[in-house]
Amino acid sequence: MKLKLFNLALLAGGFLCSTPLWAAPSTPEMLSNTCSACHGQFGQAVGPNIPTLAGQPASYIEDSMKKFKSGERPSTVMGRVAKAYTDDEFKAMDKFFSEKKFIRHKQKTDRAKVATGKKLHEQNCRKCHQDGGRDSEDGGILAGQWMEYLQISVNEFQSKKRPMPKKMAEKFEGLSMDDLDALTHYYASQR
Repeated sequence: MKLKLFNLALLAGGFLCSTPLWAAPSTPEMLSNTCSACHGQFGQAVGPNIPTLAGQPASYIEDSMKKFKSGERPSTVMGRVAKAYTDDEFKAMDKFFSEKKFIRHKQKTDRAKVATGKKLHEQNCRKCHQDGGRDSEDGGILAGQWMEYLQISVNEFQSKKRPMPKKMAEKFEGLSMDDLDALTHYYASQR
């Protein structure tokens, strides 16, 4: 009887130790479920101070996640969340979100500020944030992002809490707070 119990315990221990071998690897959809609480289903943010992830370039999302994880990019929640993932998991989630459609939400904007912002975009930002901010060579999509999120980002750049690329810093330095406000209205107005 003792031998049977011992063998049963040994068998049960073997099952417990080998369960990770049975578990299927996490899919990008499963990994992205954590993000949906704040960034919405499939990365379509519904809150004004949270960015939409859907349609963003995968490299931009990955770079952002790595910066959140290292602490280089300021955050309230994202730094803690990012520490739970590996670089391979970042890549899987980034690909998942980048393949989703970016949906722009209708927002209230000031027409005069939008017109000024469009001129400022053409003069200062168009080279990197092409097509009115709908596309970017190495940054995120600005066109149609929530205005409150854009203003938070501007404040982080302005206060130097968030580092920016050198070529962006050169353009950014010459803009007044009114200019930056006009740019956020312009990008938020894009449909």
